This record gives sequence, C-alpha cells and structure tokens, in this order.
Amino acid sequence: MNDIKNRIRDLRVDRDLRQIDVSEATGIDQKTLSNYETGKTNPDSYSIIRLADFFKVSTDYLLGYSSFNIKDNYDIIEIINNIEQELNELKRIL
Repeated sequence: MNDIKNRIRDLRVDRDLRQIDVSEATGIDQKTLSNYETGKTNPDSYSIIRLADFFKVSTDYLLGYSSFNIKDNYDIIEIINNIEQELNELKRIL
C-alpha cells in the first residue's frame, strides 16, 4: 500500500490541489486524506473508488497495480491512436 499514499499525494499535487479541495470534492475527511498520504491508515474500498473517480484514474493505477494511468477503454483507444500516428510519422521519415 506504499504506492497508494504516493499516488494520492502525487495526483493531488500534480493538479495543484490542497487536501481540503480533495476532501470537499470527494466527501472524504481532510484528516483522513492526510492519514492516507502519510501511510497512517489505508483507504477503504469506498474511498478508493471516490478518489479514482475524482482524479479520473483507474483503481488499479491508484492502488499501484498498474503504471498506466488508464481509466477506461477510451483512454486505451487514444493511446493506440497516438502510437499509430507516431509510427506513421516515422514511416514517412524512413
């Protein structure tokens, strides 16, 4: 669960949010969020889902089971399309 405290903090900081901002948006107490980020406590399934929805990431990413920040199939399709475009550009160069 070490990954989850880093992911929560990193996602929050990357978006220039304070813990109170996340707290108000998710309904999770600010002190509870602080405890998650410091590793004092682990989030329950309800909190994991709320945080993943708020940050628009998958629960697997939030929990550290995936290094890909993919929420759903649309994200996967977008990644594949970007790769395809890059490959086409490389083919033109060659």
